[in-house]
Amino acid sequence: MAPSSAPPEPLRDFLEWLAVERGRARATIDSYRRDLVQFLQWCRDEGVDPLRCGADDLDRYLATLRVVGRAPTSVARSRAALRGWFGFLLAEGDVAADPTASVRPPRVPRSLPHPLSEEVVERLLDAPWGSEARDRRDRALLEFLYGTGARVSEAIGVRLEDLDFIEETALVTGKGSRQRLVPLGRSLRMALEQYLAPEGRSILAAEPRTSYLFLNNRGGRLTRQGADLVLRRRGRAVGLDVAHLSAHVLRHSCATHMLAHGADVRVVQELLGHASIATTQVYTAVSPTALHAAYQYAHPRAQG
Repeated sequence: MAPSSAPPEPLRDFLEWLAVERGRARATIDSYRRDLVQFLQWCRDEGVDPLRCGADDLDRYLATLRVVGRAPTSVARSRAALRGWFGFLLAEGDVAADPTASVRPPRVPRSLPHPLSEEVVERLLDAPWGSEARDRRDRALLEFLYGTGARVSEAIGVRLEDLDFIEETALVTGKGSRQRLVPLGRSLRMALEQYLAPEGRSILAAEPRTSYLFLNNRGGRLTRQGADLVLRRRGRAVGLDVAHLSAHVLRHSCATHMLAHGADVRVVQELLGHASIATTQVYTAVSPTALHAAYQYAHPRAQG
């Protein structure tokens, strides 16, 4: 099922609507485009008119994805893309009914995050750091990811004007362009101050100067892949297994460790920028210390 090149006009209109009217992020739009172009390719291979297909056709398509080994989360994402597109087509009058309405969502098993232990995080962040500009950037980046629980896309999107050292906060922009303030803890503030000193960021910055906080070695904005490379390089330097080490792991670790130390789940929800508390509650399942402590404190017969 190799995808074709250019999407047809109804799909182009939908993608433009997502960008202009809904304000979706570029990564989301690209994801929808890939999934829907692949669906249209399947329709051509199967002789199905995509504007006249029914629920049975969609069930067959999603079943095909499972047969070729697509993960449940990937199948669920494809269904979400189809549902969004057909909802748009229905509103535009291009289809008489939404065939996705009767397509049951695939069951996606809940996968628990795998955070680093507090000892491993301390080993990573408290390792000896050099004084060169790249060393200062790397430490500030890792402290930011762990200290704020920000997504990697949020961290690399922070600009200098988003930092407020007086109020000790940083403004981050998350999914759906939603903005929130995250606190700057002591270790993070120290790392940022060292990075923003004359021997740090200004050495990396190239002309024309960019206002992004985290820069790559050529002076441009650090990418997601670059952030992961920083973490793996630093992890390898302290003897960590970096096979499954990514910047997102520090976000998981931040949430899990805060809950383990008694933080309210709604506070962690606000910090991480989760729209639903159900997303945050996943971390309670990997924080048995907090669960046990709360049980011992609150259950009338726990101490009996």
